[in-house]
Amino acid sequence: MKLEFRKLSGKYDRLSITRADGSTTGVDCPKQGMIPHDMVHYAVESVLAGRGFLSNVRDGAGADFTDGSSEEAEPVERLVETMQADTWSMGGATPVDELIALYELGCEARGHGAAPVTADDIAAIRARMDDLARQWAAVPLNGSLILSL
Repeated sequence: MKLEFRKLSGKYDRLSITRADGSTTGVDCPKQGMIPHDMVHYAVESVLAGRGFLSNVRDGAGADFTDGSSEEAEPVERLVETMQADTWSMGGATPVDELIALYELGCEARGHGAAPVTADDIAAIRARMDDLARQWAAVPLNGSLILSL
């Protein structure tokens, strides 16, 4: 699946998705910190190979959130939220054991289990997010960053 993140002026960037069968979908991405929220999904899902938002879109769900979230995608969404919050509040430096505990608490608060996550997983996600942030910072206005999942 091809993911094209386009950097736009204003409050939103754009994610255009082309599935393996050639079908397409897309979504506006609110500008949130160093990389768009859906790029954090890419970082998490590409490291964990978990079933999250992008996996659901790959399998035919719309990117516009009208199809709802699958039960198995909820833990991935919580981890995306946790990683993004860590970047905003601690610059990506929350101690790993605390970060995992926050993730598990978020899952519990939402009434579902947490996916197994290790310290190595967190390190790999952080490294992927840092790499994506460097790439995204180099993209000019109206330019694109293309990724595959």
